Amino acid sequence: MLFVCDKENPLNPSSSSKTSESHRKPSLLDALTPLLILIALLSLSVFFYGADSSYGPNQIALLLCAGVAALVGMKNGFTWKEMEGGMLHGMSLVFGAILILLAVGALIGSWILAGTVPSMIYYGVQMLSPQWFYAASCLICAVVGLSIGSSWTTAGTLGVALMGIAAALGLNPAITAGAVISGAYFGDKMSPLSDTTNVAAAVTSNDLFLHIRHMLWTTIPAFVMAITIFAVIGLSADTGSASAQDIQLLLNALREEFSISIVSLLPLALLLFMAWRKIPAYPTLIIGALVGCMIAIVFEPNATRQLAGGEGALSLLKGAWHSLFDGYKSTSSNEAVASLLSKGGMSSMLNTIWLIISAMAFGGVMERAGFLECIVNWALSGVKTVGGLITSTVLTCFGMNAAAGDQYMAIIIPGRMFRDAFTDKGLHRLNLSRTLEDSGTITSVLIPWNTCGAYMSATLGVATFTYAPFALFNILCPLLAIAYGWLHFKQMPLGKENTLPLAEEVHS
Repeated sequence: MLFVCDKENPLNPSSSSKTSESHRKPSLLDALTPLLILIALLSLSVFFYGADSSYGPNQIALLLCAGVAALVGMKNGFTWKEMEGGMLHGMSLVFGAILILLAVGALIGSWILAGTVPSMIYYGVQMLSPQWFYAASCLICAVVGLSIGSSWTTAGTLGVALMGIAAALGLNPAITAGAVISGAYFGDKMSPLSDTTNVAAAVTSNDLFLHIRHMLWTTIPAFVMAITIFAVIGLSADTGSASAQDIQLLLNALREEFSISIVSLLPLALLLFMAWRKIPAYPTLIIGALVGCMIAIVFEPNATRQLAGGEGALSLLKGAWHSLFDGYKSTSSNEAVASLLSKGGMSSMLNTIWLIISAMAFGGVMERAGFLECIVNWALSGVKTVGGLITSTVLTCFGMNAAAGDQYMAIIIPGRMFRDAFTDKGLHRLNLSRTLEDSGTITSVLIPWNTCGAYMSATLGVATFTYAPFALFNILCPLLAIAYGWLHFKQMPLGKENTLPLAEEVHS
């Protein structure tokens, strides 16, 4: 007998009791058909195009499957207008992320032109030991991410510089990207300034600081294990093919093209200060990019004029402007420097935006037709134990990240759907909010067409499937959550939240 959803969709703002009467409840086959076709097409895309599958083939697969989902929805009584509305609603959810992507592209271009990124690479190459580089990168990004509450900002600033340092030292870019992402997501997950941390606490009706405190049980062990593995990799593996002579040639090439100085780091200091002061991400990034332009005009006039391809005062403005929309193009004779610094600009993010829009069109129509809710209800139907409930929550969040293409949907939808299930098992909802973060927040970056996976791939310059095996923290967290569930370890019962340290202080 087919599993049929028997609940109205409370998550879709465009649904109503009036229209739902004319819509047939989707069967599990209805819900899974677009998803299974998507998995098949994406697998074929990777088979045909490999790491280049995110540069067009995946977008085609997502849009085709959005059409398949719409057709199945229309079979169940939805109109094309309603299906189109679901797509548009899904796209509207990521407009803020698209603005941030464009701002990060502009920031990278202007910061290279200003000498900010070259200075970070110059000083970092001399300060960071190749043997400890992976572990140090993870730790540095964790501290910054915890301070500002944003994995995207951390990766888009320090992450870009660390990738440049790794290239200069001849280190593995995939491992470096994994270390950057592991640290950035640890900081994002544990910071009270993080939007995902606040969303997970809010959707489960938990106190923010009790939520953060309860996450320590899975987050700290996962982070310690990740740092340890990165240290072992750095100490035991071949940590760089660059010789001392190669590094010195690179440093000299950086000095020839830019005026390396502490002044060039002012945009970074300003951006971190604004983020710490809780100024929203988009204005923070835009202001950081514009300050980079001003630093470039004053301290890097030669590089700015060269980018503009002209002389005179107006060429300075033109060069700075060019860095914002099309990034920086290095003219260095040193191939390593030319490769490191020829990047950035809003135009560099357009393919990523295409991928995100395609993913959200698919996720939006899946939600509007009730398919996502149907899949979650099916996942809950066979849950009998605490371990099964935690495992189902983790897998559902991961599935939502893949099907909906956005980590917020992977937190909010399972968060609402699993609330009563945790209560029925005698578990406090702090266990649910922790599991949502251990899976919904953390695994988003492992999926190429998810907003987070697409962003990290575009920003760090490494394909998602290439860095994914080395995003150790992001892999270990959900595994620990599942293990804790089956072992009944640190699963808080109902009514026991006041046993947590700081609980009295928080509630007072």
